[in-house]
Amino acid sequence: MSAEQFPPADPPIVATTVHDGGIAEIVVANPPVNALPVAGWFALADAVTAAGADAGVRVVVLRAEGRGFNAGVDIKEMQRTEGFTALLGANRGCYAAFKAVYECPVPVVAAVHGFCLGGGIGLVGNADVIVAAEDATFGLPEVDRGALGAATHLSRLVPQHRMRAMVYTSATATAAELHSYGSVHAVVPVADLRAAAMELAREIAAKDPTVIRAAKASLNGIDLWDVNRSYRFEQGFTFELNLSGVSDRIRDDFVDGSGS
Repeated sequence: MSAEQFPPADPPIVATTVHDGGIAEIVVANPPVNALPVAGWFALADAVTAAGADAGVRVVVLRAEGRGFNAGVDIKEMQRTEGFTALLGANRGCYAAFKAVYECPVPVVAAVHGFCLGGGIGLVGNADVIVAAEDATFGLPEVDRGALGAATHLSRLVPQHRMRAMVYTSATATAAELHSYGSVHAVVPVADLRAAAMELAREIAAKDPTVIRAAKASLNGIDLWDVNRSYRFEQGFTFELNLSGVSDRIRDDFVDGSGS
């Protein structure tokens, strides 16, 4: 399974602009809801990796255009693809994208608006700082889609028992709630989101780049758990659910509109 099996979208889903001062702005846009196909996840992973590898980049701002930040994987692509090719691609693509954010050598600032669901939680949970719009909501509807995963990342956003309740019920949390936990750095009006994220990025970019890159490496080095391994463990249960047949049935219900 490789990214080459899924051709890139036209127009591209992910675009990167490097601004003065070393701020790399990575923007995701895949209407109508920013649910990413397999190629989109790999494209995002490549964009973040490339930004971090650029010696002139000091910080990354990750944001999205459209109705929401991210609605997870493209379930319709998965259901119209024979066999498990798209499922395997989505799992590997998500793993690659989440890993790229976490291991990016410079800080990643996530600017979140609207809905942040499923794979979106994996991205922001692995980001260094989150700035959210007042309308932002965060959740893992995975059990309603016949899947599991990204509880690893949700655990970095909300307390343990809140995370468990959210996984079991598919409930969402508001930006204000996450701000109260300290996992969201700031909550701003929707119209001010990009400006707020860029302002924070400029503050980071103004620091000595060698020190900031060392700080990122040191913080990852003292993390309490291995997020890559933890997420990979979760994915194993998604594979089991698919082999049992239950996931395919639930996804079919979702696609035809009879699911929750």
